Amino acid sequence: MTAPIVRFAPSPTGRLHVGNVRTALINWLFAKGQQGKFILRIDDTDTERSTQEYEDGIRTDLTWLGLVWDNSFSQSKRFAEYDAAADKLREMGLLYPCYETADELDRKRKIALSRGRPPVYDRAALELSDEDKAKLEAEGRTPHWRFKLSGGRVEWTDLVRGDQSIDTSSLSDPILIREDGSYLYTLPSVVDDIEAKITHVVRGEDHVTNSGAQIEIFRALGAEPPEMAHTPLLIGADGQGLSKRLGSLSIQQLREQGLEPMAVSSLLAKIGTSDPVEVRADLKALAGEFDFSKIGRAPARFDDQELANLNAQLVHAMPFSEAKPRLAKLAYGDEATEDFWDVVRANLTTVSDAAVWLAIVYADGLVGPDLSDEDKAFVGEALKLIPDGEAGPDTWSEWTSAVKDATGRTGKQLFMPLRRVLTDQERGPEMDKMLVLIGAKTARWRLEQAAAG
Repeated sequence: MTAPIVRFAPSPTGRLHVGNVRTALINWLFAKGQQGKFILRIDDTDTERSTQEYEDGIRTDLTWLGLVWDNSFSQSKRFAEYDAAADKLREMGLLYPCYETADELDRKRKIALSRGRPPVYDRAALELSDEDKAKLEAEGRTPHWRFKLSGGRVEWTDLVRGDQSIDTSSLSDPILIREDGSYLYTLPSVVDDIEAKITHVVRGEDHVTNSGAQIEIFRALGAEPPEMAHTPLLIGADGQGLSKRLGSLSIQQLREQGLEPMAVSSLLAKIGTSDPVEVRADLKALAGEFDFSKIGRAPARFDDQELANLNAQLVHAMPFSEAKPRLAKLAYGDEATEDFWDVVRANLTTVSDAAVWLAIVYADGLVGPDLSDEDKAFVGEALKLIPDGEAGPDTWSEWTSAVKDATGRTGKQLFMPLRRVLTDQERGPEMDKMLVLIGAKTARWRLEQAAAG
């Protein structure tokens, strides 16, 4: 197979979220797995809503994920090319002006539905004479421009969905140019795909019908359409759509929550496929495993807990050399040692979760828990029995064994009050290792404070 050339074409009108990043990721994995190219195209023809801030955010998010692009361009710099294509379609009689207002079009749709007919545009504009058009323009109306579909069947073999067939007679002629002269997505996308020599268009299944119309535009402009792949959309773990949660599922938010880029990529690459959802160390591994034949037809389920589990796996395997500069950004993180990291990492979901344990180990004056009078007395007895000198690997077991013999306490009644006093937590790393990190001097001080109440 010829090395593919694919594109990811976000609009800079908002933040990237897991849905459109999954599309970017699939494009990237497919291309890079075949030594192809990944192009970032900024679809900013909507100049009123597009902002530099959002465009910068898109580039930041993709870079964080490792989805680097081979080339990039913006549609807002290419209006001359779109104008030339529009002129060509006009000359061919395939782009025609329409003067109906939004209200008039809505009324037509409602009438069609009430009569049991599909709400397809009736092409009334094609019946207008030059005199009719002049009269409408004299009234202050400006036309929008529609592409005249063939009314035949458009067929292609989709890399995900298999054989597809769209009857264009069942579609309204798509609007390519608005009344204000601005372009909708459809024509610029085709023009850019032709000029960039895009070999495969990979996007969500909500574009299947659009593809039928776009294939006709490709052919009208004298180009062979790219191969198509339409992937199922994402849903939540509850089976509901993600549309109401997209703000909380932006890549920026996931990054700020401390999630690892490879946890996000591993999940998005594997959900909805026949592969098990497992974390991978890098994108190269994911690219080597990618195949369109593995993508199912059912919606892909995005589960926050599954993402958290994958992230935890990466953190648990993370070497101290990688964690150290990130720990340094947290309070007391400059004091973190490799021993500290080895003790706590198995209890973390994100690196930033280490902030709790940094304070426990390195902060002075940790405020302990409220204890019952009975537990205060117990802690006072435990204080008397803690060995002198620095804590070592065996200190915890020797100490708690002595406390057990002296107080008769066992199990949770023995260990829980001591864990809570020393760490202010009810669970966490093994206490024999935590005691060494905390140090005997600090441990005695915390026991004294708790016993005194």
